[in-house]
Parts: sequence; C-alpha cells; structure tokens
Amino acid sequence: MGCQAEHVQHPPAAEAVTEQVVSSVAKQSQAHDINLWPQQTAALPVDQALEDKIAKLLASMTLEQKVAQMIQPEIRDITVEDMRKYGFGSYLNGGGAYPNNNKHATPADWIELAENMYQASIDDSVDGIAIPTMWGTDAVHGHNNVIGATLFPHNIGLGAANNPKLIEQVAAITAKEVMVTGIDWVFAPTVAVVRDDRWGRTYEGYSEDPAIVRDYSFAIVEGLQGAVDGEFLSDHHVLSTVKHFLGDGGTEKGIDQGNNVASELDLYQIHAQGYVGGLSAGAQSVMASFNSWHGEKIHGNKYLLTDVLKGRFAFDGFVVGDWNGHGQVAGCTNESCPQAVNAGLDVFMVPTQAWKPLYENTIAQVKSGEIAQSRIDDAVSRILRVKFRAGLFTKPSPAKRPLSGKTELIGQQSHRDVARQAVRESLVLLKNQQNILPLSPSMNILVAGDAADNIGKQSGGWTITWQGTDNQNSDFPGATSIYDGIEQQVSQAGGKATLSVTGDFDATNKPDVAIVVFGEEPYAEGNGDIDNLEYQRGDKRDLALLKKLKSQGIPVVSVFISGRPMWVNPELNQSDAFVAAWLPGSEGQGVADVLFTDAQGKVQHDFVGKLSFSWPSTPQQSVVNVPLDKSTVATTADYQPLIPFGYGLTYQSPKPDALALHNLSEDNHADAESLQDLPLFERAVKSPWSMYIATSSDRQGLSSSVAENAALTIRTMDRVVQEDARLVNFNGSQVGTVGLISNFPRDLRAYSQASSALSFSIKVDSELSKPLLVGMACEGDCKPSVDITEQVTVGKWQDVSVSLSCFDTEQMDFGKIVIPFWLATDAKVSVSFSDVVIKGSAETNTVQCP
Repeated sequence: MGCQAEHVQHPPAAEAVTEQVVSSVAKQSQAHDINLWPQQTAALPVDQALEDKIAKLLASMTLEQKVAQMIQPEIRDITVEDMRKYGFGSYLNGGGAYPNNNKHATPADWIELAENMYQASIDDSVDGIAIPTMWGTDAVHGHNNVIGATLFPHNIGLGAANNPKLIEQVAAITAKEVMVTGIDWVFAPTVAVVRDDRWGRTYEGYSEDPAIVRDYSFAIVEGLQGAVDGEFLSDHHVLSTVKHFLGDGGTEKGIDQGNNVASELDLYQIHAQGYVGGLSAGAQSVMASFNSWHGEKIHGNKYLLTDVLKGRFAFDGFVVGDWNGHGQVAGCTNESCPQAVNAGLDVFMVPTQAWKPLYENTIAQVKSGEIAQSRIDDAVSRILRVKFRAGLFTKPSPAKRPLSGKTELIGQQSHRDVARQAVRESLVLLKNQQNILPLSPSMNILVAGDAADNIGKQSGGWTITWQGTDNQNSDFPGATSIYDGIEQQVSQAGGKATLSVTGDFDATNKPDVAIVVFGEEPYAEGNGDIDNLEYQRGDKRDLALLKKLKSQGIPVVSVFISGRPMWVNPELNQSDAFVAAWLPGSEGQGVADVLFTDAQGKVQHDFVGKLSFSWPSTPQQSVVNVPLDKSTVATTADYQPLIPFGYGLTYQSPKPDALALHNLSEDNHADAESLQDLPLFERAVKSPWSMYIATSSDRQGLSSSVAENAALTIRTMDRVVQEDARLVNFNGSQVGTVGLISNFPRDLRAYSQASSALSFSIKVDSELSKPLLVGMACEGDCKPSVDITEQVTVGKWQDVSVSLSCFDTEQMDFGKIVIPFWLATDAKVSVSFSDVVIKGSAETNTVQCP
C-alpha cells in the first residue's frame, strides 16, 4: 500500500481537467471484453443465516453510521473520542506511525491503543450504534512496524526460494505476532507481477512469473487467514489484503503510481494471477491500486473494481483504497470523491484531516443522489460480512484475545528459525569461480562493506520506518547482522573473522578471503524509482573497495543486498563468488549458514535459490521478462538477459553450462542511451507531476483553474489551444513561487549526464525590477536557481532553455528530483508560461553554464 511515514501531500492537479478530456477519449477507444476474465467461484459459499444477520443490522443503521463504516483514518489523525463520536469502520497505522508517535512503543502500547479504539467503537452513547472497528497495518515482511518482531526476507527473496509451504509458515507466524499487539488485519500480500525493474516496489513482488505469484498469493493468504476448510479466521489468524488491484507492477517506465497500458488479455494473464490465487484462498479484502490503466485511475475504474473483481472474480469481501488514492481520480480531491464509491470502492483510506470533510461530503452526495443509496448499502454489507466472518462481534476485545499480550511470541526463537530458513533458501549463487565457496570457517576472514553489520540496510524499506531509514542495530533486539552470523560460525570453528567496513587490515595479518557485503540503501515505494539499473551510477565506492581487495591478491566473495536485479558487471568482474542476497531481514546469520561448511568441512546448507527475476545485461535493460510459455525461451530473440530466469548455482550439482560471469563488458552504454524529451507541462501537467503555488511559509496544490496565495494569483489561459498555459500575477509583496512537484523523488541522472536542458516558453508583461528565478529542487535542502531576467523580453512569448549544468551545485542530487521546475520572484509582474520540457538531446541553450 502507500502508507507514508509522514504526511506527504498529494496535491490534486487542476491540470488534470485537460488530461481528463484526453483520458475520456482513451477510455472510449479502450474496448472491454469481460469474457477474457473466466468466471471464478467464491471461496466461501453463501451463508444465508449470515446474510440475514447483515441485512438486519444494515436496516437498523442511519446513513451517517453507514458512511462511517466506509471511512478509514490514520492513528495520527484521530483520537479515541473521534472514534466514539463517529464509529469508524476501521483505522490504520501508516508506515512509520506508532502509538503515541513513539518509534519504540512496546507491545503493551499497541494493545492499549487497540483496546481503547475498540471500546470507543462499540460505545453507542454518541453515535448510537455498537459495531466493532478494525485496525489495519502493513505487516509486509513480518510485523515490521514493531520493535523486536521477526523480519522475514522481502518478497523478492521469498520468490527466489520458490517454496509455497515455507511462505505459508512465514504468513502464519506474521499473523501470530500481529495478533499479540491486538491488531485484526494486515495489508498483505503484494501480488504485483513486476515488468520493469526500475520500479521502486520491485522487491515487493515475488517474481516476474505470474505462476509463482499466483501460487504464493494462495499460500500467503492461507497462512494469514487460515484455510477456508480449517481454522479460517481463528484466534491465531488475521484478515489479509491482496494488493494492489490491478496492474501496479506494469506501469510505463516502472513509475510508481503510473500508467499501465497492457492489453486486457495481459492484464488478466499477467497482472491478475495473484488475485486468482489469493481469492481462491478466501482473501477478505482487496486494495485498489494507485496506478492507472490506459489513463484511468483504478480507484475510479468501475469496470475493473465492480464488473471484473466483484463480478467475474465473485469477490464478496470489500475493496479498500490506498493512501488517499481516491484523491487522484479525475475530478476528485482527498476530501470528495463520489466517483470512487460509484466505481466500487468500499472503504476510503483517508489519512490526514481530510477524513472529516470526506465523511461529510459523502453523506451529502448520497442525499443528493450523486451516490446511490444501494451502492452505500452494498459497501457496508461487504464490510459487515467480513467483520462477522472474522468474529469481531463475538470475540473478546483486543486486550483479552488469546494471543494478545503474549510478548514472548514477538521475535520468538522458533519464528526466527523459520526466518533464518527463509534467508538460506532465498540466496542465489550467481558466480563461484574455482569453487571458492563453501568457505572453511577455520580461515582468517575479512568482512567488509557497509551492509555487513547493518541490520537496517539488510532489511530494506518497510522496516520500523516507512523508508527503512534512520534505524540503528539497537532498534533490532534479538536480530543478527550478516557479520554477526559469520563471526559466530568462524569463532566457533577456531577461525578468525574481522570486521572492517573499508576493507583495511593489518599488513602482518593478511586475510585468506574477504566477504564484502554491499548494496542498495533502503527505500519504499516511489522513493526507490530509478531511471536505469546501473548500481551506484556516478559513485562507484563499492567497486573501488572490491578492486582494492583484489589488487592485494585477496579472493573476494560478494554478498549483494538489493531490492531488484541490477547491472553490476564491474562488481561481478571483481568477485570470485557473487551471491544475490536480496533483503534478508532480521536473521542475517542465515547467510553464513550457506557460505560456510561446518568445522569438519561438510556443507551445512546448499544454495537452493533460483532467480525469480531475470538479470539485466545492460543498465538500460529494465524490461526483460521470461516468456509466459517458458518452452519458447530458447527461440525467443527478444529474451536476452545477462542471467536468465531460474538460474542459480549449487554446491552439489554445478551446471556444466554455468555462466562464467567474468570478463563481462563494463560499458554502461551511457553514450548510446537515447534520451527522449521529458514533458513536464504540455497542455496539461504530466504524470507524476502536479502544480503548486507557494510563499516562504506556505505551499498548496492546485485543485481548480484559478488559485491564489499571499504572493500571487494563477489561472489557466489559452495560448494555442484551450488552457495550454498559465498566467501568474505576482503582487510584489513577497516572494511567490509556482512549480511542479512529485509525490516521490525522481531519478533524472541520465539527463544531467547528457547535457540536457530545462526548456520552457515564457512571456512577461512588464519590465522586471527584481530577479526572475527558475530552478529545480531535490530531496533535502537543495534548491539551485538561475536568474533569467536578462533572457526575457517584455511583451512577447519566447523559448528559454537552461542547461541542467546550471543547477549542478554541490548539494544537488539529480537522482532524487522532487521539483523539476519552479519559477519565483518578488517583483510585481505578470508572467505566463507553457511547454515545460526537459530536453533529452544537447542543444544551444539560452542559459549555458560550465
């Protein structure tokens, strides 16, 4: 899901008004064929007694009580008294949200909040009804928001294990640890079938192969909820959410929350298979996706949410939205979106204070007939059906449930043992020159690299914090780093393991071998989007470490931590052995279990992991997916990865045709990379950007064609066609800014390295008495600008292009651009602009910098 660690604003774009016209044309031309979706059978048969109970309760409810069931606020934005007053059907904690805003909240703190919210929800003294609420949380690789919980490998590693039975165990353990804290419901599993590895959520996908995703989805749901013919939603199980419906893993260029243009057949055969599996296991909720399909946001797509999911898939649970995802639907805001309800959304996930106006507006829209009463009744019936099935009306309160408060289950050793097994089975051996592995634990071993003793880095995003950043090893009681596991095995066998992040060692004690643990920094969602797969592009510090060790004649075993396959040809060349370890989680000693023999020289655990994602041959080869019919791989000219899907060496049966993976080309093809122009604002703001205006103390997204703040007014205007430009009247009282912003930082390094330019058309209506600044901004404190006063002439439109080198200050990071264009002045002047584009090819620029 999209549960941000802080309240990231998603300003709705007024410019979407123009894009809506384009979208509606696209939708009209996008013919649907419902027969492409085989009719599924519901996992649970109709229970007439249950349906009668639902109908009876529904008939007793007021409209206000019904809409409250459809509102899901976040714990930082509501109080217990709010719950008592409104009786929300559910609530959530976003990634990085904790009881009392305390990262180190104890299980007792989580239980106390769950108990207080529950008691408030069943208190009918204010809202007049007693329906238990539900708490939803992102437990995506264990109960990952809670200090001390067992953290399993992220999905990409579990996919490499290709062991559905193990995955069912992982899910069952997660359910138990969640229930210890009084929580009913988890937002898992993610069943995205990733098509472009530049996507920042690649590691949340099990595989590029829909069959693995389908089978895993069934196993995860059954592990979380229990089998429909067994302990279904018993005291040891939680509600699961299959997400994100539909096509999140197939957006163009791997842009998070972007547009999927797959055919309807591919949408079913590739992207929907996780729902075939998960719904067959009885998943009770499905989360709508942020992405669009052929330009239409899924949160507002009636065909997919209602006709396909609730119709052909026979889904009788409820559809929950993602983090203010309804606000991205054309014509909607976070505070008002009848389109989403009418499309089939049953629960609004509405963090921030937008929940109150959304509640009030939805009630008003039902009364006006904009939303049919029957649609509200259907949504609430679905919510009640799930609550009855989960036993929420008859179970004890959260603090009194059988597992609640059993803190010994959080990070219990038997749970960690399963996680350790999952780490072992997730490892993929890509290279093993001269069979350097397995290593003897009696050797003198140097352990290097900044991921060697870093539990946060080895665990990745969605780990205590949303992004998985700002964590220390002390935040993981009971966990082990990869170095911890190595040191333990080596010391027990009489060898020596020395940790040196930089790879330095005493010249009189040269190591026999170096294990270098390195890889990607943690990230979540769009923060992880990149524009090509070259590892450490422009900053090859880990490669330098490998070269330093190799130059001293030390054999190197590389353990690569990553959330996706990456172009690491130079690093592979400098490695005698190379292990793809993905994001193993809290049980780092599982790596040592496979790298080392026991003290007698016997293999402890062989490599069993196989690539569930193809490995790229160039940085630009981000879309390289095994054909659905794998029997055609040998004859499919388009499938040319460096390392194919399903590859993985073992100790016992090394392949006679194993890839050598040495003397690989280190040409990153940067010169040959063809950069297309990147439109930011042409007739309308282009996804993923939206327009904003700001003063020094305030920033607001635009939600209409006219807006103002203390420094300026802005409105749409017609330059060539309708509303293809903006007119900004700066009043001169203070600095005013207009610009384009994204929900997440974007990787524009390819443009900065190719002498590209920020180009736009502009007109000023009077002489400028003060500077007119144009700039960009990256994540953090970097906002370089250029004064274009001398480049503009009063009274006429002109094209201005500013070399990106002008913004290349010491603080600038083109890999994390949040604002690609902003325009600011404190002069009193009218400025019009249009056609904002980052030019992909070099040209003579109006403003040229060294």
